[in-house]
Order: sequence, then structure tokens, then C-alpha cells
Amino acid sequence: MAPQASEQMADETKVRVALGDRSYDIVIGRSVLGSLGARFAAQFPGARAVFITDRTVAGLHLAAAEESLSAHGIEHQVLVMEPGEKTKSYDGLIKACDGVLDTRLERGDLVIALGGGVIGDLAGFVAGVVRRGMRFVQVPTTLLSQVDSSVGGKTGINTAHGKNLLGLFNQPHLVLADTAVLDTLSPREFRAGYAEVAKYGLINQPDFFEWLERNWQGIFAGGPEREEAVARSCQAKADVVAADEKEADQRALLNLGHTFGHALEGMAEYDAERLVHGEGVAIGMVLAHEFSARLGLCDPAVTDRVVAHLQAVGLPTHIGAIPGQLPKVDLLMDFIAQDKKVSRGNLTFILTRGLGQSFVEKGVDPVQLRAFLEEKLA
Repeated sequence: MAPQASEQMADETKVRVALGDRSYDIVIGRSVLGSLGARFAAQFPGARAVFITDRTVAGLHLAAAEESLSAHGIEHQVLVMEPGEKTKSYDGLIKACDGVLDTRLERGDLVIALGGGVIGDLAGFVAGVVRRGMRFVQVPTTLLSQVDSSVGGKTGINTAHGKNLLGLFNQPHLVLADTAVLDTLSPREFRAGYAEVAKYGLINQPDFFEWLERNWQGIFAGGPEREEAVARSCQAKADVVAADEKEADQRALLNLGHTFGHALEGMAEYDAERLVHGEGVAIGMVLAHEFSARLGLCDPAVTDRVVAHLQAVGLPTHIGAIPGQLPKVDLLMDFIAQDKKVSRGNLTFILTRGLGQSFVEKGVDPVQLRAFLEEKLA
């Protein structure tokens, strides 16, 4: 099934994020990284660029990206950050902002985010604040960033109070998702990204979830199912972003599993040895379904099906799977209370009434939530 409202070519698929004069394309396909220079020259004639990347990605993909720009005479510089979630911090933001200012690029030039979700979130934030706003391009290099964080304009950093609590909405001008670069991911990182793919089916596309149950092996093997999964995920997110860019209402559905997941990441002090984002989301989606069943909203059999699929692809599905000492319930409740969806002190969660029937529940009872978490931590 091809993505709706998309332009499909022999070797690439384009998904349009429709935001008026801020609309942009997500270009998806194997080996599209080599077209970066041609697209840049055509879309941003005369502009210069600075890559923001991390040390790991630089060793794998920076040479190809630079070669593509150089082939079209595009002047560019490179800023290399340390890999890992801890780069999304005050220190990382200061280093990246100072690094871009050191290049003496101007407002009409561009920041290119070459990396996963951490680099994309950080670089987008930097582009939004340096010189009061520069243009930027997303070149996501992980499955998670290709299907989620590179699309929609959410940027930011983490603080001691929680994940992504400092940031801004800043839409990219182009997203270039090369599915061939995913071949360089570790199995763990690929699985973590897959959690975000499954999320789209569990939000409101049960047919997509059923397709994933049948075709996940092809996605992991790098077959044509991979491009289809990325394109369908991007289309799902593009549709939501176009309807609710600033998360006034239904865009919150994209956070299915994230309220629990972000709290678990905070508990783990953003230590990737213990828990990476997609693993937190996987556990969080299971918790959201279990909590929905506990409240009588959802048949427990739906949770069983979600657990079975996530376990089949190798993702963790319960809090006890996180290495190290588990937190007290008070710590998790503190992180949840800082969640961005909290309104006037009322806890907001994405819950579900069935497979692909998620909804925004405002005013979750903290007493019921605490009892549920205490049981899960026992």
C-alpha cells in the first residue's frame, strides 16, 4: 500500500508535510544521500552549510555527505559532537551554538543535521535560535529519526527535570531519509527505532499494525518492506502534524507510550547502556495498554497482542527488563508530573480502547496511576 498524498518514483518516495508556505518534502529511498548536493543546490542556491553530526555517524556517513555537497561547489563546514543522549543538554547546546557562530555563516545559510534523534533535536534547536533563526535540513541516520524525530519540527534538549523540556517548534526545509544507511545500525538501535514504527499502527491504523505483524522480518532484512514502513510511518506523522502542528490537541497522540517511556529514561539518567529511547517507548506502550485495561477501557487481549509483537522483534516489554536498580514510584511520578502534556497540574496520558484506538485522556487519577506503577515496580 503506497503512502497517500505522496509522489512515488522508481527509486524514491516523497511524502509532503503540508504546512502552507512552510511545507517540505520527506524524500525516502535507498542511497538518496548521494543526491544531497544536487537537492541543496537546487533548493538553496548560493547558500553555505554546516553539518552538525556526532563522532559515530561522522565515521560512517560524513564523507559521502560532504562529497555530495562538494560535487556541486557548496561551501560547508563540520561540527562533530559526542554521541549519546547526554549531548542533548545545556553543555551540548552551548557547544553547538558556539560552533555554528564560529563558522560565520549567516541567517540565509543552513544547518544540516546528520545523525539520529539526538543530533536532529539538538541541531534543529540550534538552527532555531542562532542569529534568531537559520534554515535547516534533516538527514536522519537511524530508523527512529527517519520515522519520527526528523519530521514535525519538534526540537529541544533534556534537563534534570525531564526530557525535551527546553526547545521550540522549528520545521526543517527538507528531510532526506536514506534507508541504506540503516544497514550500519546495531541490531539494538534498529529494534529501538522499530518501536516508533509500531506506534503508528497502535495509534489509529490497526491495518498497518497487522501489516507489521506479517512483514517485520522484511523490514529488518532491508527489503522493500523497509521503504514502505518508513514511508507509511512518515505519512502518518505528516498527516497529524499538518492538522495540529503545535500539539494543541490530536498531535499528542504521537506520544503514545512516551509519558511512561520518558519517565523511565529519566529514571535511568539517560544512560544508553541501560535504556535507549525506543526501548523506553516500547515498555511505555505496553504500560499504556495495561493501564487502559486496568481502567476497563481496553480488552487485556489487545495488550497481549502488543506484547507478543514487540517481544517477537526483540524489544523489552516490562520495567523489570531495564538493567540496574529500579526506582521508587515517587521518582517516576515526579518525572510524569513534569511531562509536557500536563495541564494545570492534571496528568494527561495517551490511552486506548482497542487495537489502533488511542485517545487523549486528560485528568488521569494520580492515585490510580501510583497504585498501577507500584504494582509494576514490585
